[in-house]
Amino acid sequence: MDVGLFAQYVMNGLMLGMMYALVAVGFTLFFGVLDIIKFSHGDVLTVGAFVALATFAGLHAAGFNSQWLDLVIMLAVATLAMAALGMLIARYLVMPLRSAPALNTLLITLMLGTVLREAVRLFYPQGANPKPFPALLPQNSIDLGSLNLRLDNVLMLAAGAAVIVGLQFLLNRTKLGLAIRAVAQDEETARTMGVNFTAIVLVTFAIGSGLAAFAGVMNGLYYNEINFGIGLYLGVIGFSAAIIGGLGSIYGAILGGFLFAGLQTVGTVLLPFASAYKDVFAFAVVIAIMAWRPTGLIQEKISERV
Repeated sequence: MDVGLFAQYVMNGLMLGMMYALVAVGFTLFFGVLDIIKFSHGDVLTVGAFVALATFAGLHAAGFNSQWLDLVIMLAVATLAMAALGMLIARYLVMPLRSAPALNTLLITLMLGTVLREAVRLFYPQGANPKPFPALLPQNSIDLGSLNLRLDNVLMLAAGAAVIVGLQFLLNRTKLGLAIRAVAQDEETARTMGVNFTAIVLVTFAIGSGLAAFAGVMNGLYYNEINFGIGLYLGVIGFSAAIIGGLGSIYGAILGGFLFAGLQTVGTVLLPFASAYKDVFAFAVVIAIMAWRPTGLIQEKISERV
């Protein structure tokens, strides 16, 4: 294979992997603090992307014409709005069901995801149709043989990497991160040591939902289009990535995200005559991995909860 073409596939895989990893990390955070799978997570991503688009429309109507300022405000509004939504979901839907059977939480988050998705479709202007997403990043590119290196892709990869590094710093180098890890490891002991369990759960859900909003904006910038169903697709992939990486492991979620994107890329290369089946190939390999390693590729003590 041509080296430039191979590099192009790698670049595309890295972009997809970064989005999948951000979504998968959210699933891992939720599971870590409450032992639950929040199946509305992908639809929170959808709402975040549409909030960002609505913010852009408002800024455009108000006369703002700075692409960088527009992007920063869109990201800030979408991230903060989804962080608040995540806290509301945790406080009023998830935590009251802690003593109920796990299937109750699964069902209510599934229904909530449908409500969020359908609300976007019904109440956003012409929400059933795909929406063009503004190209706010520089569109310059460099041709290196068969590789077309786009500046916007490089910037998004760098931003995604910065977010992941920042999250790792938060979890491993701050008192808040220590409290989150303590709750994930042993809730009762954390309470005994004076950790405010409710506050930590709310903050964790805010962080995970904010990451989903960031991934939603990144998806819009990458494809220059969003639709009300993107969260359903990305949610399934993000959950799969968290599972194969090792549910409960941040590093596993990141590894799972890039692994799934790599499988899709390999599927495209191996099945050029039927690249539409790349997802079938990726999910088939994921099934095999789960049969081989039911606890995920990176097994941590917290994964015993599965």
